Amino acid sequence: MEAYRYDKSFELYDRANEVVPCGLYGHLGVGRARLNPMGCYPLFSDHAEGTYIWDVDGNRFIDYACAYGPNALGYQDPDVDAAALRQREKGNCTTVVSPVMIECAEKLVETLNCADWAFFAKNGGDVTTLAVMTARHATGRKKIIMMEHGYHGVYQWCQKPGTPGVLDEEICNNLYVPFNDFDAIEKMVKDHPGEIAGILSMPYDHISHYDNVLPKEDYWPKVRKLCDDHGIVLIIDDVRAGFRMDLAGSDHYFGIKADLLTLGKAIANGWNMAALVGRKEMRDAVEDMNYTGSYWLSAVPLAASVATLTKMKEIDATGIMRKTGEKLISGLKQVADANKVNLSTTGLPSLFKIILKDPDESMIPHQEWIGEMVRRGVYISHFHNMFTNTAMTDQDLQYTFDNADETLKMIIKKYPQILL
Repeated sequence: MEAYRYDKSFELYDRANEVVPCGLYGHLGVGRARLNPMGCYPLFSDHAEGTYIWDVDGNRFIDYACAYGPNALGYQDPDVDAAALRQREKGNCTTVVSPVMIECAEKLVETLNCADWAFFAKNGGDVTTLAVMTARHATGRKKIIMMEHGYHGVYQWCQKPGTPGVLDEEICNNLYVPFNDFDAIEKMVKDHPGEIAGILSMPYDHISHYDNVLPKEDYWPKVRKLCDDHGIVLIIDDVRAGFRMDLAGSDHYFGIKADLLTLGKAIANGWNMAALVGRKEMRDAVEDMNYTGSYWLSAVPLAASVATLTKMKEIDATGIMRKTGEKLISGLKQVADANKVNLSTTGLPSLFKIILKDPDESMIPHQEWIGEMVRRGVYISHFHNMFTNTAMTDQDLQYTFDNADETLKMIIKKYPQILL
């Protein structure tokens, strides 16, 4: 397979760097060296369709990043986009709200196990913030138990100590425990009697850079009971995993009912919106707060969400994404085993993490392997979780396996120490 060139991408980056901090930021993070090794990743896209993106140099990629989660049904899904465009002809961001807001809320309440109501925003951080505010208002308490490696957005309250621009006062009521350690949570509750407003966690530990960790079989039921016993609000951050594990919510997948559930990414197949849903007991607290944004009730994304949720249910999208992920992980493991290297595959199939292990745990062979795969048309992040979508085909998977095999042989020649 011939390696791609990115001449136009880098020309555009130089142009962007004149007027945009870092040139690129966030997940693409050129300024923070997120795209290691540099030169392996495209920086600007031209168009996308199904499970593919094409960059400005004309290179095509099978996209396992799925826009870092929003792409669940495939880019430019015709049913979702048609619904969005029909609404756009009628109006989008208007002074008086479109009734499609009600339709979308009804669809979420119908779909999600813990939802008696729905509140809309734009970003995952908008709704995780509202969830924490709701827990504090409902309980009259300040402290939030969070997982040590959890990620809940970029607002100040959910950052770690030492984050630039974040004051100690903004995070002084955060209490951190390891995921999957119920004893640590129980101790934290005992050490702060009557002070814990909520427990906030992703459904499982799908963190960047490290192997993912699934909950122990009794973990979530025990946490749920602890919250009930102490009047603590249980918040599940389903922004990343939502609708990929269970249309009824990741809390439902693990056998519990959250008090509050945050949603984003796949909720509208790439159209920009997020939602907080919850049990009826939390509604009064939400109604008391003045929390809004200029574009939060834009009608076009709400119409896209209705179409997305409808289609997901009709085609069993979670089942398709799970089966595709199972095939993908199994095939990549076979490639690794045939080449006598250790490939770690963790998480759940539709939201998976792969790491090529090396004796020094340097991650350098892993980063270079992923980079060479990307240069040959398989877009995978070396640090982030990856996703499947319903548009992926067996042919896409086979190309991925062939690509992985060819590039893995290149990496083994350079780093023979990774051989088992």
